Amino acid sequence: MAKRAYEDCILFLLSKAFQKAHGKFKKRFQAYGLTPVQGLVLTAVSEEEGSSAGEIGKLLVLDQATLSGILERLAEAGWIIKEIAEEDKRYLRIYLTPRARELTGAIIRERDEANEEIMGGLRIEERLLLKRMLTDLQR
Repeated sequence: MAKRAYEDCILFLLSKAFQKAHGKFKKRFQAYGLTPVQGLVLTAVSEEEGSSAGEIGKLLVLDQATLSGILERLAEAGWIIKEIAEEDKRYLRIYLTPRARELTGAIIRERDEANEEIMGGLRIEERLLLKRMLTDLQR
């Protein structure tokens, strides 16, 4: 059987891989009432607690409008606290709530297990190469 043109299209291949990975993360994070991107932001906040919203956005390469909506939903759901920075009232500092601190370890385990589920069929060299290539494609 001849190869179809779309099977060589990088957009097609990346989008199908994204759909599969996103589905696995979505399934795992649903139990916490989080979307995959909310889980990503929450774990970034746990690693960089007290950072400004802008700093979190730069870390995760999210534009201000997108991040603002995510932070608002996380705050409304009781995951984070947004505080005006004392040194400059134009900035928000982001902190985890006590509930979020309790659950962050479990959420990170879910993330790690989803990563393993997705990459489980690859050898360590292939995993490293895939991550490097995906990082390079972002540049």
